[in-house]
Amino acid sequence: MNADVRAMKTPAEQALSAAFAAARGALPGKGAVGTLREDAFRRFDASGLPHRRIEEWKYTDLRALMREAKPLAEPAKTKGVVQGLSGVEASRVAIVNGRYEPDWSDFNAGDPGITLTELFAFAAEQTSYRLGDVPGKDDTAFWLNTAFMTGGVVVRVKKGVCVEKPVQLAHIFASAAAAAMYPRCVVIVEAGARLTLIESFDGPDGIDYQVNSAIELVIGEGALVDHIKIGRDGDAALRVSTLGVTVDAKANYRDFAFTTGGAVVRNQTFVRFGREGTEATISGATLIKNRQHVDNTLVIEHAAGGCTSRERFRSVLDDESHGIFQGKIVVEPHAQKTDAKMASHALLLSDEAESDNKPELEIFADDVQCGHGATAGALDNTLKFYLMSRGIPEDQAEALLIQAFVGEAIEDVAHEGVREALLQASVKWLDARA
Repeated sequence: MNADVRAMKTPAEQALSAAFAAARGALPGKGAVGTLREDAFRRFDASGLPHRRIEEWKYTDLRALMREAKPLAEPAKTKGVVQGLSGVEASRVAIVNGRYEPDWSDFNAGDPGITLTELFAFAAEQTSYRLGDVPGKDDTAFWLNTAFMTGGVVVRVKKGVCVEKPVQLAHIFASAAAAAMYPRCVVIVEAGARLTLIESFDGPDGIDYQVNSAIELVIGEGALVDHIKIGRDGDAALRVSTLGVTVDAKANYRDFAFTTGGAVVRNQTFVRFGREGTEATISGATLIKNRQHVDNTLVIEHAAGGCTSRERFRSVLDDESHGIFQGKIVVEPHAQKTDAKMASHALLLSDEAESDNKPELEIFADDVQCGHGATAGALDNTLKFYLMSRGIPEDQAEALLIQAFVGEAIEDVAHEGVREALLQASVKWLDARA
């Protein structure tokens, strides 16, 4: 006699089931969106929160880390201010408590080359775009976001348009009590267009709020997209962010993830190169301390030949922090002439800090150039001694070496203003450490 064995639901999973049952009728979006929600939650309910026995989640056991599920965040009651980047002029789109807030935003609606539509209004108006049909759609966190998504926007850049000012999708938690928000945004960059997209996450310290966000990014033929994700979450926050990217032929895609905030953070990126001649650079920098836990996970699928990708990540870990890098490059059988290389480097400032690096290659083609590497270690004492021998105090010598280590990663950011703002943020982190 065979019987199905199912793990007992955790309190968080039970709370999520109860929350969906109570909210399913009131959540925005009907028809196809409602069907999508039901299917997503059914899938999540069958699998539960991801845990260490699932290979992709072995270092970020969400079943253990997420002890309780917070209630859905209510809409913001008062107007607030969106925190931008110092020295960077951008069109800001505020996603507050998981919902698009036009009154908080200063998006330039006068530009005919770019349009902004509220997520569920977009879903109701057209049928040509299938919401949720992106790389990463089979991930458990993505299912949970789909089930509970409360709002967001769709940004569309028209064919051949160069958007001069960066567009900032500013995710903000603005409540006095802990709650959960589930924003979903879609960005469509048509053929030959250019866009710098900034995605930021902000919230207050001392509140253990939760964020499960998702972005669907569609890049057309010959388009150029720079995506910069900046995690400045509150010190008790738990955030899982999913990015699903589909890239067309001869496009250029650059992605950079910069994380300094949050108690538990997972940035997961799924990219599919669907046609030939694409170039991509996917990189990031993480600076964490105390008991912060930050996981950068990416899956790059080369499904067409003649594509080039570079993945470069750097982490600085102090105190008892835990940094994770998981990168997988998949080269399908017909993706000949693929050139893909991946590297992760971690700088440990404390004996208690922990770094886990897991680069992977799955290659099913024979005419490719692929490689990966990972390192973890302490500051170079020889270089430190050299600086100190020139009269530089020890703490300043350490700061200079750390800044140089992180700066090599930040140099991948193409936008000069954003690059300078991230360098300033890394200096601020170092000053706080001192």
